[in-house]
Amino acid sequence: MTCPCGSNINYETCCGVFHASGQTVPTAQTLMRSRYSAFAKHEIDYLKQTTWPPYQKHFDEAGYFSRAKDSIWLGLGILDSEDGKESDTKGTVTFIAKSMLNGELIEQREKSLFKKKNGVWYYVKAVG
Repeated sequence: MTCPCGSNINYETCCGVFHASGQTVPTAQTLMRSRYSAFAKHEIDYLKQTTWPPYQKHFDEAGYFSRAKDSIWLGLGILDSEDGKESDTKGTVTFIAKSMLNGELIEQREKSLFKKKNGVWYYVKAVG
């Protein structure tokens, strides 16, 4: 099965590697892609683990699970990336995530901030 992140690679060798093994992602964009795939695959624990640590205590697992399972995930488009490479400690990724929820097309466009702490990338928040 092709990975939901849009890489045209098999899920198990793409985002599935990060979901199953806990292996750290190399870049902010890779984390963005793996988080989109986590929604599509209902990997809610992964979404929580890759959220900026101070925000994890307020992570709404039930809400994320409901959104993930009630949606049909249609695709992810990366519009822009600033920094967020392996040698960086922060970066942003602008994306559009498409899904269907209750028969309605949803196009979530967001510029997300990612930060690296102790060699691990995390999603922090939407910016701008």
